[in-house]
Amino acid sequence: MSARPPGSFRDRAGALLERPEVAAAIGRAMDIRARGRSTVFSGADVEAMRAAGEAIRAHTIANLPRYLDAFAEAADRHGTRVFFAADASEAVGYVREVLRRTGSRRIVKGKSMVSEELGLNAALGSDGAEVTETDLGEYIVQLAHEPPAHITVPAVHMTRAQIRDLFNRELGAAVSDEPRALTHMARRVLRDRFLAADAGITGVNFGVAETGSLVIVTNEGNARMCTSLPRVHIALLGMERLVPSFRELAVLLPLLTGSATGQRITAYLNVIAGPRRPEEPDGPDEVHVVVVDNGRSAILGSEYRSILHCIRCGACQNVCPVFRQVGGHAYGGTYGGPIGAVLAPLLEGFEQAGDLPHASSLCVACTEVCPVNIPLHEHLISLRRDVAATRASAGERLTFRLWGLLWSRPRTYGVTARVARVGQRLLARRGRIPRAPFPLSRWTAGRDLPPLAREPFRDRWRRRHGS
Repeated sequence: MSARPPGSFRDRAGALLERPEVAAAIGRAMDIRARGRSTVFSGADVEAMRAAGEAIRAHTIANLPRYLDAFAEAADRHGTRVFFAADASEAVGYVREVLRRTGSRRIVKGKSMVSEELGLNAALGSDGAEVTETDLGEYIVQLAHEPPAHITVPAVHMTRAQIRDLFNRELGAAVSDEPRALTHMARRVLRDRFLAADAGITGVNFGVAETGSLVIVTNEGNARMCTSLPRVHIALLGMERLVPSFRELAVLLPLLTGSATGQRITAYLNVIAGPRRPEEPDGPDEVHVVVVDNGRSAILGSEYRSILHCIRCGACQNVCPVFRQVGGHAYGGTYGGPIGAVLAPLLEGFEQAGDLPHASSLCVACTEVCPVNIPLHEHLISLRRDVAATRASAGERLTFRLWGLLWSRPRTYGVTARVARVGQRLLARRGRIPRAPFPLSRWTAGRDLPPLAREPFRDRWRRRHGS
């Protein structure tokens, strides 16, 4: 598992809020994606599409062991070697062994959030391997020694001027901040890396259980280069990222591309079924698929199972008001935004990421935009409950127990309400409570508290209706 930076979400978010250019850059990019999504789905029955996507993902996850077996058997018939990794250590160990056995030292990588989750680049770098990210956004953040800030737009937090300065400093270049100049500079470097590569490592958007095929979508063509030029291709597949057949893929692909980038289809759609055949002029001699569990099986049997329906489009990040202000780095792990606020605590544990479920306004925008109808806001609320049950101090547990006892009875509820109504006179200023004693001080530190009404609803009801 990749290392989590020190500090809490509040600490990291506070530091990023002091850099207004971050929110400005993210906001512009997210607005573009939101408009693109609206355009591409215009005239379509989006709710019917989402319902179909939800049904496909629910069926697949409910029958995941069967589809994993079918995928492995079909892939084996094509000559693809499938390895099931229980955790990050096993996954990284298998990749290391393949690279060692094949003498592969120069690695080109397509975009893979699973590889970020595993901390793969750091592990291979410690072995002396040269790993080059080839997705432009991933290449930018690699040069900056940063993790991706978004699932589909890794360098969304950076401005063109910052990227220009980064290229000039790290590549010894002298380029302008024009997009054409920046992409041309990256292309010059990456072209040589592709031609010299011993092995390619990619993520997988979907594995097709019926055929054992790997489906990878990109807009830059880098994944096609990673999977066809080197003699070894290693694909990292989260165990949940399967579809039963191409029939279901035809439903999910438009949902993925439309939700992620506002496109009907991406520029490149790669379907890989095994290594190069004798009659084929190019392609790898070996294809390996590492199917990664790494905590997913535990989620499979929990109330949070539907989080495994996620197809990694990033739409929930695009609309989340919290994410748009601070970006993915504030979340401290591989996945930011609402998906990260749910997934990180489940994969990494509450001690590591238990504060993330509170990194949400619960505005429900994430649930409304999710192409497969994952109830993200409900998961966040449930995780807050679970975190409180395991991390609350003895004082907090006692306080809430007493509160529950008082407010579960009409008489004691009425008494506490009357006491609070009298006591708030010392705190109210012009119809608001700007400061309150602990524990309400944690609320008023960032916003005012509305005072209790002068006349309770029950009293008003009795006065008007006499009972």
